[in-house]
Amino acid sequence: MTPALKVFVARLVGLAVLGPDGESIGRVRDVVISMHMPGKQPRALGLAVELTTRRRIFVPMLRVTSIEPDAVTLTTGHVNLRRLRVRPNEALAVGQILDTRVRTDDPDYPELHDVDLTVVDLAIEQNRSRDWMVSRVALRTTRKGLRRRGETIVVQWRHVRGMNRLELSRPGQGVEMALAQFEDMRAPDVANALRELPVKRRDEIAAALDNERLADVLQEMPTDDQTAILGSMEPDRAADVLEAMDPDDVADLMGELPQAEAEAFLSRMDPEDSESVRRLLLHSPDTAGGVMTPEPLIVTANATVSEALARVRDPDVNSAAASMVFVVRPPTNTPTGKFLGAVHTQALLREPPANLVGGILDKEMPRLLPDDSLEKMTRFFATYNLVCAPVIDEADHLLGAVVVDDLLDALLPRDWRETDPEGTAP
Repeated sequence: MTPALKVFVARLVGLAVLGPDGESIGRVRDVVISMHMPGKQPRALGLAVELTTRRRIFVPMLRVTSIEPDAVTLTTGHVNLRRLRVRPNEALAVGQILDTRVRTDDPDYPELHDVDLTVVDLAIEQNRSRDWMVSRVALRTTRKGLRRRGETIVVQWRHVRGMNRLELSRPGQGVEMALAQFEDMRAPDVANALRELPVKRRDEIAAALDNERLADVLQEMPTDDQTAILGSMEPDRAADVLEAMDPDDVADLMGELPQAEAEAFLSRMDPEDSESVRRLLLHSPDTAGGVMTPEPLIVTANATVSEALARVRDPDVNSAAASMVFVVRPPTNTPTGKFLGAVHTQALLREPPANLVGGILDKEMPRLLPDDSLEKMTRFFATYNLVCAPVIDEADHLLGAVVVDDLLDALLPRDWRETDPEGTAP
């Protein structure tokens, strides 16, 4: 098959990236386009490639030997593993250019002159010097007129007005294409992708995400990025997003902020949500009380197995927290009544649905104290082979639970999300 010399960038997204011997390197997630002065033909500089480690790197187009319907092949399997960074005179085709508004002066479409059009794709074509240039632009009509709304036309790049860095920096450019790209991605991968975008585009996409999705993404970001995104929002929207985050993650963020700034956020949150965060802030961040979540799965001894399993099936509960259900005397909101024990989810699955949880209770469940150190917690999890453990005060009240992913978060360096382990390779 003859390698393609012209291709639309949206069709590249998701293609496998292979070395010369067919070894898998990653997948194409975007194309980096040069955006210089108006009137100068944009050039495709390289591919944003996502490795199996979820890191995104830059691969120059000069390394591309062929583009097939199912894969992009490179001249070498050795690539620079430095994280992708978009420079001021560059833009991501899918992340920034597609779905923006432009105009055309193409003489073949006089009825569309002075009409806002939406960029839906870019055609890049390899010239004689092996450079990949933006040759054509696919545009969609956005209003009724002489042409049908939603119809797509393809024009030469020189007949497009407004596709430059100045126009891309203006407010109001669409983000639908970028949102569609993120729709099926996991929250940590969306977080990494957002961190690669210019601040304006990042804030626009964050503003377009719903509160729950944005909360999931923010929880996977370093504190500086969390603060910057929340600071770009209206205070009430920021409070809504914080309420959708896990209380322990909010407490970690508030603990890094100046006291006045943290109090401003907490005062706008629902009192019930902010109270959980305030209780966590009473503990040092390197203790069980500071690491725990105040919202583990809790039932009373009179609950049935089917009721407990219904709590386990909650999609908002992660797998570690869902490994165990804690049993207490009322009240069941933390800090609870007397802690009675716990039931492993595997034990629940082996019991008839109508049986009571109190009948299969592990009353000797090992427990943590709120002042236990990170080292003690690490030894605790290793000793008892657990992924979730209760935190109990001196009066036997359940305060919360430490799950292993939050413990790892506390053990890793603060900037672990911004750096990759040495020797990481595709």
